[in-house]
Amino acid sequence: MIPWPEPTSLARCDRVLEELRAHATAWTALDLRARIRLLDEIAEGVVETAEEWVKISCKAKGIELGSNVEAEEWLAGPWAVLRHIKLQARTLRDIEAHGSPKLPGQARINEKGRVIAPVFPTDPLDKILFRGMTAEVWMEPGVSLEGLPETMGWMHRASGEQVAPTVCLVLGAGNVSSIVALDTLFELFARGTVVALKTNPINSYLGTVWERVFRPVIEIGAMRIVHGGASTGDYMCHHDAVDRIHITGSDRTYDAIVWGTGEDGKRRKETGEKRVTLPISAELGNVSPIIVVPGPWSQSDIRFHASNVASSLVNNAGFNCLATRTLVTSEGWSKRREFLDAVGLSLKNAPSRSAYYPGALERHREFLKEHPDALQFGAEVEGCVPWTLIEGVDPRNRDDVCFQLESWCGLMAETPLQGNGTVEFLDEAVEFCNDVLWGTLNATILVHPKSMADPMIAKAVNDAIARLRYGAVAVNVWAGGTFALGSTPWGAFPGHEPEDIRSGQGFVHNTYLFERAEKAVTRAPFRIWPRPAWFHDTKRCTRTARRLFDVTAKTTAWRLARTVWSAMRG
Repeated sequence: MIPWPEPTSLARCDRVLEELRAHATAWTALDLRARIRLLDEIAEGVVETAEEWVKISCKAKGIELGSNVEAEEWLAGPWAVLRHIKLQARTLRDIEAHGSPKLPGQARINEKGRVIAPVFPTDPLDKILFRGMTAEVWMEPGVSLEGLPETMGWMHRASGEQVAPTVCLVLGAGNVSSIVALDTLFELFARGTVVALKTNPINSYLGTVWERVFRPVIEIGAMRIVHGGASTGDYMCHHDAVDRIHITGSDRTYDAIVWGTGEDGKRRKETGEKRVTLPISAELGNVSPIIVVPGPWSQSDIRFHASNVASSLVNNAGFNCLATRTLVTSEGWSKRREFLDAVGLSLKNAPSRSAYYPGALERHREFLKEHPDALQFGAEVEGCVPWTLIEGVDPRNRDDVCFQLESWCGLMAETPLQGNGTVEFLDEAVEFCNDVLWGTLNATILVHPKSMADPMIAKAVNDAIARLRYGAVAVNVWAGGTFALGSTPWGAFPGHEPEDIRSGQGFVHNTYLFERAEKAVTRAPFRIWPRPAWFHDTKRCTRTARRLFDVTAKTTAWRLARTVWSAMRG
């Protein structure tokens, strides 16, 4: 049986917020040593509950235990949370010992005068497990190299009297199980707030697991968990005891909270009359692009990245804010047809998935109304959305539903640009992503190393990375990896106003505690080896994912060898 909890009464919500308010000052004054000890205890809770956590999630989403798909629930559930906790505890130890977080490399200034901070690999284990991958954080304009430490972890460098006791309402997401825990951890240990977590009705079945994981902070009054739907969340958003709100969800949910719904909400938005005036951080949706740079790709290159692209869609049945929604290709690329056929074949070979998120089938039908020629792959299974690729969407039709609406199901589009040559294509691709596609959360670039050997193309790629207005830009690896690394900030490109919130405002994860980050940039080899465990067609991905969790929980030579061996056999 799936342990669905009863909705929390409003009277209980009142008591929860009163209890948190009473403990907020003590939480703010807690010293670093005590916070580190709590993180270590929470990590133990993740290890103890991981098996149950994954089993419940698989049952709720219709995933067969032992199948390749189970790997998703390990990687995007307890593993991502455990990794974050370990990194956050390491940062607090660095602050205790050195006064500020200690980066895994030397920060630098790039040719544009921007401060760039290395954040991955964080240690030798990362170098072994994520061979060839790197990540860095680009700071906002105005941050100097010598001033960078002063923009990291302010809350932990300040005395308790300087940090105002704060009650944060976290409105949990319903799609990926790690999000709720990661958002909560960030508020508790990066912002220093006490947290009222309201679960999403879609995944509240994990409430009992989260109660056990967060028992150390619940017992000292720094956190409470409540359950309920939109009306419960709305009630708490307007409660006098709440000081700030964090939401992971959609822009429509954000608008409903801030402006209201229907004609009244529309009027409020037009006049700037907010229903809720509290500070709100939000990680929302995105029409996420992958820019496919034309180049001398071999057949095996095409097959590899067809799996890369397909996996970025089918992961979690397509219910991800970072799922690929638009492939941006070059119309003149001689291998475009071969690449699209390979993507279609990979989608065809991916198992059908339950459309567990409400409204998925209806949203899919909306897109097919505008694009009845869409290609659909896989067997027709009741309750499942077919994997869908809409080819050749005209980039000049800026209002196309594929460009302006996040499909939130297993569907993506492809649009070919006409740029003459690779350099011109990249320039057009950046303009298209920045100015046409909705959202600013994450973007990916796929580029062959032989293309990068051309100085003009290499410059165009580096210029594209700099110009793309996205909070996460990834090269040769799906930007979903940036979400999981933990040391990288995750959130929209800064600057959205409440009237046009798009992908949100503020960053989460961010275990080095940057306060003025602009974007995270992740890079990987063109052909990652061993084959990534998040590819849907990696043979032993579930075994590898479980062993990755084990070696993260306790790093020993034996566990590391088992993990590497499993990955190599995939």
